[in-house]
Amino acid sequence: MTAPYPPPGAAAGQDRTTLWGVLGIVVGLLCCGVLGIVFGYLSIRDARRFGNSPVLGWLGIAFGVLNIVGNGILYAGGIDPFN
Repeated sequence: MTAPYPPPGAAAGQDRTTLWGVLGIVVGLLCCGVLGIVFGYLSIRDARRFGNSPVLGWLGIAFGVLNIVGNGILYAGGIDPFN
């Protein structure tokens, strides 16, 4: 009797879930909220593809949105956050 086949491995390619998540958090906090959202989305996409946790991606998106909202509030209050 032969042993059953082992389960298939992860999808081919490199797992960049952590890279995209950390980039999303750092960029979302420091400079560009839109890029934080984009990198957060890429982290979530890779997390689903490779079976990892999407927490870093969600944090990147949250910090990106907070950056955009915070800059909007500052701009509405008469402070130009871009100078």
